[in-house]
Amino acid sequence: MSAVKTARQRAQRRALEVDLGFSWGLANSVLLALGVGVLAVGYVTLSRGSITLSPVLLVFGYCVLIPGSLLFRGRKTGSGE
Repeated sequence: MSAVKTARQRAQRRALEVDLGFSWGLANSVLLALGVGVLAVGYVTLSRGSITLSPVLLVFGYCVLIPGSLLFRGRKTGSGE
């Protein structure tokens, strides 16, 4: 009886899921890793007293690379599943 119940719950959960077309690929992972690396370098330069390079690196990491890794879509037109 519990197997029937869990199958029914899974079917209901699938019915509620909406495919937003989000897919995560290698390019997204590379951009995210690059963003985290740029942020780390930015914080290191900030701790050493750089008042020009560190803000540029931090803004570039937080405003360009991290959102870019989330928003970038590959060439595939399929869903993210």
